[in-house]
Amino acid sequence: MDWLERTARLRQWTRSGTRAPHKPLLLLYALGRFQQDAGGELRYSAVEEDLQRLLAEYGPANRTTPAYPFHHLVSDGVWEVRTDRGPGSPGSGVRELRAAGAAGRLAPELRVALRREPELLGRMVRVLLDLHFPPSLHGDLCESVGLELEPAETGQLAAAVRRRRDPRMRERVLTAYEYRCAFCGYDGRIGAVPVGLEAAHVRWWAFDGPDDVDNGLCLCSLHHKLFDKGVLGVGEGHRVLVSQRFVGHSPAAREHVIALAGRPLVGPQPGARPVAAIHRSWHTSQVFHGSPRPAAASRSA
Repeated sequence: MDWLERTARLRQWTRSGTRAPHKPLLLLYALGRFQQDAGGELRYSAVEEDLQRLLAEYGPANRTTPAYPFHHLVSDGVWEVRTDRGPGSPGSGVRELRAAGAAGRLAPELRVALRREPELLGRMVRVLLDLHFPPSLHGDLCESVGLELEPAETGQLAAAVRRRRDPRMRERVLTAYEYRCAFCGYDGRIGAVPVGLEAAHVRWWAFDGPDDVDNGLCLCSLHHKLFDKGVLGVGEGHRVLVSQRFVGHSPAAREHVIALAGRPLVGPQPGARPVAAIHRSWHTSQVFHGSPRPAAASRSA
């Protein structure tokens, strides 16, 4: 059985690029727990809070419940659920899962395969990360689910699930924005080498975002992370959006995040294509959290 291909083909509700990472997040969490305790199981009532926190941090902006993937992941052949009455899930309702004492764990055949081939776990994790999340979040997500991976475990993907990136995108995007963060204008270098500047996909590569300049932004490391977390976005008129859900009281938070609300992007240079409306719309609906703050008052006011 090809577990990598099965991992890559998790059945998810999808429409026009809509994000539904519920099953990938549950499977990542289960793999992390398996790494810590290969014989353990995940009682729904005990892990519900952890799973809800993962969905809130890495899932779409709309409220959702971990009960859905806990029940439905069984159909993908990588997960099993039993209750106090025996094998089988009682359904996808929160109350039913709690009342029945539902507990889940990786499917028996998968547990055998992971024990036989320890490197398989890292490869499955890499498939899930690459297909559902941007690179800027991979390390944080592994830490959140308790996964510890060696570099050798996260190597080449199977050809069936690999999509080749364009290695020239970074240079094209940074050049278009003249090596300045599009949100704050940061342009640090060591000698001639830029430091702390990255090319961010607006529509994530994992969701068919093209490696084109009009789907990219040059961002400093901080604002890239906040952009992929849904704290920041790009609105009409190519102005910075700041989520009302973001809370920060320090001078640094106010200056480097809250004060960005409503500012025009820095760049791109004349002749370079700005972020396309279709990619801005995808990010706003699938990544950006909540409603944007009103434009920050001007400093001269």
